[in-house]
Amino acid sequence: MSKYRILEILKGTRDNDIASKICNRFLITLIITNIIAVILESVPELRSEYSEFFITFETFSVTIFTIEYLLRFWTAGFDSDWGDYTKIKRRMKYALSGNGLIDLIAILPSLLPILFPNLDLRTLRILRLVRILKISNYSTALEDLYHSIYAERKALTAAIYIFFLVVLFSSTITYMVENTAQPDKFSSIPQTLWWAVITLTTVGYGDVYPITALGQFIGSITALLGVCTVALLTGIIAASFSNQAQKRKEEQNLIMFKKQLQAAFRDGSISEDEEIMLEDLRDQLGIPDYKVAKLKKDIGLKE
Repeated sequence: MSKYRILEILKGTRDNDIASKICNRFLITLIITNIIAVILESVPELRSEYSEFFITFETFSVTIFTIEYLLRFWTAGFDSDWGDYTKIKRRMKYALSGNGLIDLIAILPSLLPILFPNLDLRTLRILRLVRILKISNYSTALEDLYHSIYAERKALTAAIYIFFLVVLFSSTITYMVENTAQPDKFSSIPQTLWWAVITLTTVGYGDVYPITALGQFIGSITALLGVCTVALLTGIIAASFSNQAQKRKEEQNLIMFKKQLQAAFRDGSISEDEEIMLEDLRDQLGIPDYKVAKLKKDIGLKE
């Protein structure tokens, strides 16, 4: 098997690639079963009774994940998506990328005890939960969500800044109002921060609450501001995610149309029937005229 074929299987770049689909589904299943195993292993009775099974399954899993990481690291040198660099620089870009670091962290909890026998195994078991983040390698929806958050990072930062401002002012004013009436529950601004955060996030545990009329009014305003802030954050992410999903769909439609255009132009010309078929496909996919003209220019087709 060639290195480029391995790259295609790992990235799933070809449509209807059976080998790529089998590989991705196997790895996703392995990741999910790993998370279940970590959860079940925390039960003392199950850990003692099935310890040998857990060890065997962990050894098998970390072997597969290590092979996957090494293959991704190796094939990154031939992947043009990592830029026009040397093979070593491309591999380093993968290793230092988000997905590369997640892939590495996924295998470290099992490899570190070999190098450092005195490490706390309980902490390392919890770190194995990071493996669930590997699913983003095989899910375009999760990838779109990450891109959406990154694209709106400035707007999200502004919304979070507003949230902290509201928390600060709300806790300060509430402390001033409620301290005399409830010195045990609102003894300081840091202690009042707990009430402000719980109220703003609309959780409302009910263990701490204002009893004065002014304090209850401030609490009501804080709760309303909390709903507005959460709605603002949700709206920013939802709108960006929708735009990202639409962008990906447009890219997929463009690729589909380009393939049909190349197939029609394979003999050096496009017949009248093929032109009608392409026009119908363009209308179905909603591809604008300027993009169609650019595609035709790219493949050497004159208008």
